[in-house]
Amino acid sequence: MAKDTAPALGIRTLAVHAGQTPDPSTGAIATPISTASAYSYGDFDTGEQRFSGESPGYLYSRFANPTVAALEGKMAALEAGESAVAFASGMAAICSTLMALVSSGDELIHVGTLYGGTEGVMRTLLPRFGVHAIHVASASELQAAITDKTRLIFTETPDNPMLGIVDLAQTARIAQAHQILTVADNTFATPCLTRPLTLGIDVVVHSATKFIGGHGDATGGVVVASRALVDKIRGVGLKQFGGCLSPFEASLLIRGLKTLPLRVEAASLSAERIAWLLDEHPAVATVFYPGLPSHPGHAVARRQMSRFGALMAFELKGGKAAARTFLDSLALVTQAVSLGDTDSLACHPASTTHSAVAEDIRRQYGVTDGLVRLSVGIEDVEDLLRDIQQALDAL
Repeated sequence: MAKDTAPALGIRTLAVHAGQTPDPSTGAIATPISTASAYSYGDFDTGEQRFSGESPGYLYSRFANPTVAALEGKMAALEAGESAVAFASGMAAICSTLMALVSSGDELIHVGTLYGGTEGVMRTLLPRFGVHAIHVASASELQAAITDKTRLIFTETPDNPMLGIVDLAQTARIAQAHQILTVADNTFATPCLTRPLTLGIDVVVHSATKFIGGHGDATGGVVVASRALVDKIRGVGLKQFGGCLSPFEASLLIRGLKTLPLRVEAASLSAERIAWLLDEHPAVATVFYPGLPSHPGHAVARRQMSRFGALMAFELKGGKAAARTFLDSLALVTQAVSLGDTDSLACHPASTTHSAVAEDIRRQYGVTDGLVRLSVGIEDVEDLLRDIQQALDAL
């Protein structure tokens, strides 16, 4: 038999077509929203076979739903994974993953800075279940931190909010040598810029609320991994915790995915220009953006990212007062804590996204009172540059 030499589909083609086909009953191109909470299995034997896992088919929307399944198929294809499972939020995806993969007595290592919600889980929730979380600053510190109790390594890259870059291939190599599972939060980069599974990472998690949805109107989370790991995470997160995604939200996330590569490309190009403006302004002490050669993770980012993304953080001279003046002077950029939206958004992490993190930990991570995080949207870059310039001039 001749070997299949068909070229791999591009990211834009996968974003449009993966995980879905026209509806067989109506021909609808858009994935129908299945609102059913339960599905008939027809007869006694079929029901028994489906609940035992011997026979495929839908049973109950907490376990699986056709609309949600289309989203999961699309995300698995985009991340180059075998399978995916969607959740009601990014934190539901993260917590379900952790609860499925670690047990009482285990140790978990997290690399780099984490989103405040994830940080809270590591420091307050996991210890209640007998899981000890250890922090290291970079992949180069992993080897020394691993013990015979280490079961999982968790990282974000770029991380939130400092845009630190973790070397995913190095992390994966170290973990594999010790037979330890790895999880990477790919929310900031999206599969358009980085595919952690292709670099050796075992599990990818997303807050789908951000770039995947992209329009600020849907909340969700996704996990992508091997079929065996996804089945395990699905069992804990959906069957036991019940953090299932609504089919209405799934439909909005599918719609958002179709334009994901276009939005990420546009926002990343704009972000690169904005980063240079900030880097050259006298009111700015430091810019944290992996696209700048001065960024400590620039070389690694060039290897594992196709572009440098739409997120950045910057330290303003003058601390909290300067951050307040800058943010309140913005006219086009909206103050809000989310990211990955069509709209450009800015926030003060110390008083918002990381306000629940202890001050000493915040400062250890570099989340100071003068830090501002900016998520660049898809507006005309010249308009964004003018708005940011006038807000800087107000300092």
